Amino acid sequence: MQNALEFYQLSSVGDREINQDCMAHRVCADYALFVVADGLGGHQAGEKASRFFCRGLIEKAQSFQANIQLQPERGMRDWIAAAVERMRELFGDDPFAANAHTTCAILYLEPGRVITAHCGDSRIYRLNPERVVWRTKDHSLIQQLFDEGAISEWEMGVHPEQNKLTRSVNVLAAPVVDIQLFPAMQSGETFILCSDGFWESIKEQEFLRLSQPASGKGELTKMAQMAILRAHGKSDNCTVQWVRKR
Repeated sequence: MQNALEFYQLSSVGDREINQDCMAHRVCADYALFVVADGLGGHQAGEKASRFFCRGLIEKAQSFQANIQLQPERGMRDWIAAAVERMRELFGDDPFAANAHTTCAILYLEPGRVITAHCGDSRIYRLNPERVVWRTKDHSLIQQLFDEGAISEWEMGVHPEQNKLTRSVNVLAAPVVDIQLFPAMQSGETFILCSDGFWESIKEQEFLRLSQPASGKGELTKMAQMAILRAHGKSDNCTVQWVRKR
């Protein structure tokens, strides 16, 4: 996978005092891992939750690779559970741990398939130059409203209850994540992983600018800057990863 992928990532504090988003990646010969996490629970909790979860996921990745190849869904669930256990260890006796939550969007690429895992409203988009193939479905109140036809895709990002989640990752409970298996990544395809501070201000068709053959780091930077400016001084932390197969 190392020579097949091109990727860029960036994270901005936006208009907040502290960045509670975290992102990480590992690209090896036989698999690639990308993750975005958005912490919740206040400055002393959310920042640690996202950082500790990402750290646990990276630390445990190699241990679960063989299991994922044999039983992909079971292997992913066990891996994420181990990452949460590591997150618990890193919190130790921290009194803020109980209120520390994080979302997660995980992209796991193998030569023969794509696996995604997500919880909360951090998203993964699969794009080709012509269309948005799919995006992950948020665990949130506004996703439910969208599914009912009450609001549009664009209205999801500007809805006053946009931040009301129905699921998140926390050390006090077993993680409940959606895991999906897809066909292998094709040459020219692009994946976007992002926190809500990115997607809430970007129209769906604008994502296609990130999937064009000439797009890359420059276009990604411009899009992130546009997301922050569109929030008119109220931008959330903005984190995004761009992954393309050559």
